[in-house]
Amino acid sequence: MKKIVLFVFVALLSVNGFAQKKKATAKKAVAASGFAKVDNLVAEVKSGNFQVTINENGKPKDALIVKAADASFAPSDCKLSSFTASGVKLYLLTWSEKSGSKTDLKTEDITTVYTVIYEITSKKQVFSNTQMTNHITEKVFLNHTAASETQEKIRREGFEFTLNPDGSIVQKNKTQQNNLVYDKDKMVFVAKKK
Repeated sequence: MKKIVLFVFVALLSVNGFAQKKKATAKKAVAASGFAKVDNLVAEVKSGNFQVTINENGKPKDALIVKAADASFAPSDCKLSSFTASGVKLYLLTWSEKSGSKTDLKTEDITTVYTVIYEITSKKQVFSNTQMTNHITEKVFLNHTAASETQEKIRREGFEFTLNPDGSIVQKNKTQQNNLVYDKDKMVFVAKKK
């Protein structure tokens, strides 16, 4: 009798153990759907170009070519969003690209943030901004012998981009700040009048 009870107990534990296992889930294909989507627009790499595809009824109708891209092109932090400036609906595309170099004495990690604004009705790029941050780690010899130290530097080029809730833009670097507003007649961002 003890053997039967023990056998039933072990059988119940093994059935419970099998029931607790998770089933494998299928991964979604991100590359097929593009890097970013909003409304009827998709940012994707197609035919050797990084582009914003304009879809109509689920099918590609037209495309705005952002830049030429090879098969290894993989932007990070790619975002596509819409906003209104001066009563006009505009679309903001931002993405980052990372590159760098490494030697025995010096390592450079370069991050470039790109910002492009499109007016889709006229299929026109109305603004573009690039900001580069270079993080440098370098081994510097204090005298021409074995004494050395590691130095870190950060170099920035270009302007930091900020989109305000009212659709205006602020570009800022260490020495300068530009306040821009959208001129719907000229279809371009112009300096804000004080």
